[in-house]
Amino acid sequence: MRGTGLKRRLIAGAIAGGLVLTVAACGGDDDSGSGASGDGGTLVFGASADPVILDGALISDGESARPIQQIYEGLVGTEEGGTELVPELAESWEPSDDGLQWTFTLRDDVTFHDGEPFNAEAVCFNFDRWYNFSGIMQSPSVSYYWNAVMGGFANNEGPEQGESMYASCEATDEFTATVTLTRPSSTFISALAMPAFSMASPKALEEYEADAVSGTGESPSFDGTFGYEHPVGTGPFMLADPSDWERGSQLTLTRNDDYWGEPAKLERLIFTVIPDGPARRQALEAGDIDGYDLVAPADLGALEQAGFQILYRPAFNVAYVGFQQNTPPLDNLKIRQAIAHAINRENLVRTNYPEGSQVATQFMPPELFGYAEDVPTYEYDPELAKQLIAESGETNLDIEFWYPTDVSRPYMPNAEANWELIRTDLEAVGFTITPKRAPWDPDYLNTYQTGNTPMYLIGWTGDFGDPDNFLGTFFKNPNQEFAFNNPEIHQLLQQAEAETDLEARTALYEEANRLIMEFLPGVPYVHTEPAVAFAEGVSGYVPGPLNNESFASVTVE
Repeated sequence: MRGTGLKRRLIAGAIAGGLVLTVAACGGDDDSGSGASGDGGTLVFGASADPVILDGALISDGESARPIQQIYEGLVGTEEGGTELVPELAESWEPSDDGLQWTFTLRDDVTFHDGEPFNAEAVCFNFDRWYNFSGIMQSPSVSYYWNAVMGGFANNEGPEQGESMYASCEATDEFTATVTLTRPSSTFISALAMPAFSMASPKALEEYEADAVSGTGESPSFDGTFGYEHPVGTGPFMLADPSDWERGSQLTLTRNDDYWGEPAKLERLIFTVIPDGPARRQALEAGDIDGYDLVAPADLGALEQAGFQILYRPAFNVAYVGFQQNTPPLDNLKIRQAIAHAINRENLVRTNYPEGSQVATQFMPPELFGYAEDVPTYEYDPELAKQLIAESGETNLDIEFWYPTDVSRPYMPNAEANWELIRTDLEAVGFTITPKRAPWDPDYLNTYQTGNTPMYLIGWTGDFGDPDNFLGTFFKNPNQEFAFNNPEIHQLLQQAEAETDLEARTALYEEANRLIMEFLPGVPYVHTEPAVAFAEGVSGYVPGPLNNESFASVTVE
């Protein structure tokens, strides 16, 4: 995402090799916790933006995903604080030998917030809903993750859609659902842990017209009330009344006392919209909120000294300098190598990032299998950079270098500060830098995605725990962002995504990392550990790399 025991090997083996996972339900019938008593109180969390809509299939931003994670659940989830897959609404799953069918054994004790039963028919209703999106609903800007993961619909209406990886879903009995794919995919199960694949009440989806939409793909208008007034899932929190969402201001969720597992400890969970980072810090200091995310590195020390709790997410992102290789002199490998050797990444990370940030050597974090320890590296060496420039034969060293304004990302808290350091390094070895800047959304995003920024700053936070979500997102197919077509890299990543053997898959991604860093489509420079701040008395929050924390175990004194 622009804008992250049963350890990795065992889980990936389950994805790739057909291992059946079965884990006891969290909490079960144990009502010894604070649950229904409400002694967990109310927590107010500072959000940087209002949710776009409370329908997981129709969002791609973190501020929408956070409350959606509390209202809905998927067939699978991730372990607390990590990326490993765990059962959620499915107790177990098993692929067929050819990897084309996945059979899910479902929990038999779950109801939606509206009292409707969760069962195999509900699972298939949700899959078929997404698959049969039409018109505006097929736009990648509307159903981003279905497009990104599944790739197409029952009846494609646009040139950007290809064949859907999803073929069908069958309720073979009340609590068994079988999903059939058109091709094997080792990322299918991991992707199901995202909010985009959350299970919603079929009755509510129909009654409140979830798919009634007008406008355009770039500017849709959802005319039904499901995603705004009646989002109905199975999660530990719910929107108890439509008036509990004051658009642009505050969203209040209430504990679901009929939750199938251990009920949430909090009685209420409030998301208050405070777009400005310093204003969120001031709201925490004033006691108006109990916590907030994406704490600015410059604020960490002062908040800790004042007695606030600072928690860190595991590094699950990457920031990089991107090259569009259809623009001279960036089409020359020696020039790209010279830029890589000219950038003092250690100094950049030390100067502009908090403690715990890591200098990146490749386009995916070390957390994931397939990370290669032996990729080509480009140590800071200005003299070697000058030598490579001389060997390149290039005499025109003028480069447009872009960065975004009006944004702070986990991997890039201050884009301009990063840009200044990198520009200074590049000018020191002979490049002439033309500064270019644009507001983040929509100007900067649209400009770099359409291939109009020769060199630029950007990054990525993982959506699910699989290398395909990093390397595949960037390099599995030709794209305008990097403006290159390298069949060897594309084919290798396509093979890795379809491979069902973990050991073979790991080797393929390691080789892909080596080839990518030899080809050098950009210079990755940092993996960060984003910070979350809370007041004293808040406990039970476990930050995770995917930004998908549950607030169900949180209490406030």
